[in-house]
Amino acid sequence: MRALFLNATLKPSPAPSSTAELNAHVAQQLSAFGVDVEHVRLADLDIAFGVQSDAVRDGDAWPQVREKVLAADIVVFGSPTWLGQPSSVVKQALERMDALISETTADGTPVCFNKVAGVIVVGNEDGAHHVIAEIAQAAIDLGFTIPGQAWTYWNKGPGPGEEEYRTSEDREWTHSTGEAMAHVLFHTATALAQHPIPKPPNA
Repeated sequence: MRALFLNATLKPSPAPSSTAELNAHVAQQLSAFGVDVEHVRLADLDIAFGVQSDAVRDGDAWPQVREKVLAADIVVFGSPTWLGQPSSVVKQALERMDALISETTADGTPVCFNKVAGVIVVGNEDGAHHVIAEIAQAAIDLGFTIPGQAWTYWNKGPGPGEEEYRTSEDREWTHSTGEAMAHVLFHTATALAQHPIPKPPNA
């Protein structure tokens, strides 16, 4: 089983990222179930704006990310909160994934069917719930299955920041919620692998 973590921080590597830190905690829990985990920091890549799967221009890195999404059983979207909104980076990725709605496997099943998605957010509490809702709705439209409580967020301290996240004593709830998130993601993905959703009648 494969899990892909899309880190939508605005900061390219090697800048510290609270989103990366929290992604890593949930990934560790999935690894304990035997899941192969891969992390992609989207800001490190030259991804063009658009709503298509093919490259928009020379050097567009999206087709490689798309292949990782299609190869994964679990996709986790990790985003900071800015002005109560998902980051522009995760919005760009979701815009490119819009093309997946009309793409199917050889038997006509939508390509995101039988894949599970979760959401990780770093930011203020009301904003975190809003960001989870926006990303989850987009993932549902794409065909992902979103199990209950497939999310966690961190909102303590004066604001997002890798050092603050590492030193804060208020991570216990965030981590326990992340552990529950990994639990439901793994078991839902396992159930779908054993009993996949067939092609819908309107496909």
